[in-house]
Amino acid sequence: MDEKEVKVHEVSVSDDAIEKQQDTVASSDIAPDSDQSVNDTDTEIEKLNNQIAELTDKFLRLAAELENTRRRAALDIESSARNRAMSVAKKFLPVMDAIEAAQQHAPNDEGIKSMAKAMNDAFAQIGITKIESVGQVLNPQFHNAIQVVESEDADNKPKPNTIVKELQSGYMFGDTVMRTAMVVVSK
Repeated sequence: MDEKEVKVHEVSVSDDAIEKQQDTVASSDIAPDSDQSVNDTDTEIEKLNNQIAELTDKFLRLAAELENTRRRAALDIESSARNRAMSVAKKFLPVMDAIEAAQQHAPNDEGIKSMAKAMNDAFAQIGITKIESVGQVLNPQFHNAIQVVESEDADNKPKPNTIVKELQSGYMFGDTVMRTAMVVVSK
């Protein structure tokens, strides 16, 4: 084989010429597609941002609904426990009435006094309080007037609708009326 000698001449390309060549190619071939590509990307970003906003809104609504459900469940449990306790406490009201009747019959009996004190202490511990009646103005929320009487003492006549006698004690459980007091009211 024949060997041929090839001579290579130096070729120099400046950076300016390369940039001009790239700008020409970019502006002629890629520019229209580039604008379309940017618009497609912007549209897709907008869709994704809307989707993120929707999912965030759904998440926040579900989180709020869950918190409300928890609160309602806690209130239901508390209300149920309170109703059970009040139901049990109502069963003891006739016992307290019997103790009060025994105290009126034998006011100096130490056994009855002791029993009354024990019941009052137990009621206080669980939040049951006696509704004050005698000398108070009639309040239908706390009192049930079953009789109206004229005042016997003309000098010390009570104001109208003032409770002069309590026939049966009324009780409250916390801020709830368990039983209204049965009272006699002045005219």
